[in-house]
Amino acid sequence: MYTPPFTISANAINLIAEISAQIERYSIQMERGDSLRLRKANRVKTVHSSLAIEGNTLSEGDVTAILEGKPVIAPQRQILEVKNAIKTYELYNSLDPFSLEDLLKAHRTMMCGLIDEAGTFRKKGVGVFDGTNIIHIAPPAERVKDLMEDLFAWLGSSPDHLLVRSCVFHYEFEFIHPFTDGNGRTGRLWQSLILGKLNPIFEHLPIETMVYTHQQGYYQAISQSSSKGDCQPFIDFMLQEILDTLVEHQGLSIEEIGRNNNLNASEIQALGHIKADNRITAVKLAEKIGLKPRQAERILSELKNKGIIKR
Repeated sequence: MYTPPFTISANAINLIAEISAQIERYSIQMERGDSLRLRKANRVKTVHSSLAIEGNTLSEGDVTAILEGKPVIAPQRQILEVKNAIKTYELYNSLDPFSLEDLLKAHRTMMCGLIDEAGTFRKKGVGVFDGTNIIHIAPPAERVKDLMEDLFAWLGSSPDHLLVRSCVFHYEFEFIHPFTDGNGRTGRLWQSLILGKLNPIFEHLPIETMVYTHQQGYYQAISQSSSKGDCQPFIDFMLQEILDTLVEHQGLSIEEIGRNNNLNASEIQALGHIKADNRITAVKLAEKIGLKPRQAERILSELKNKGIIKR
């Protein structure tokens, strides 16, 4: 049976141990009453970040508005990308990460109306780009079906830890690049689905946000793995992203802080960004949540007056 070439480094072993401990802590926090509103906020972050990596310019505020059925003035293609991604993530609990048919179904939903070949493997050569720089030439189109069947056979039967399998699958998926478009967003969704089999908390953790924040490192890890013929650099990178996401969401939840201080939705959303970057400016915060800088300044002032932030 085919086995992807990968090495588990000493760093990866340490990261797996740390992630396992953090999962336990996060699960306890979830049991204490993480609400639907916080989960919705994380879903918005996930959709926004995964599409932003692909060049979608809509803000988190725009994604929230689309999710709530409100009108948004933006390019129709970008709006459709968001609507499709929301629909695809809504399928999360019905998708089997070990099913190739379900992957095709997810891609069909993700790319419906965006490409003619939604839900079908590519029939021509493609490459992986970081902006305008090509970092990987994908295998020939005629090999895609067999390569994907081999990859899913390995995923379902390998004894390796699910954390490792999720990272290896993600890299191999991007290496094969089975579709004409939508590979990045589908690959990130599928890693999240695999992680969901390890623990349900991963449905609500916006790992894509961390990847978006460290986008250059993401492409660099893919490039290094391709050059090495071993996806160890990508495994290490993604495990670190998973750990960082778990650590960021520890402690008193933003939703609990919001409830305790009677914060509105915009203040809660702003607090999430401040928690991720405590040096964020009003201008940057406004850009993140789709408000004007003056509105963001008022939110920062209100949070300071309530004693929630100090600056």
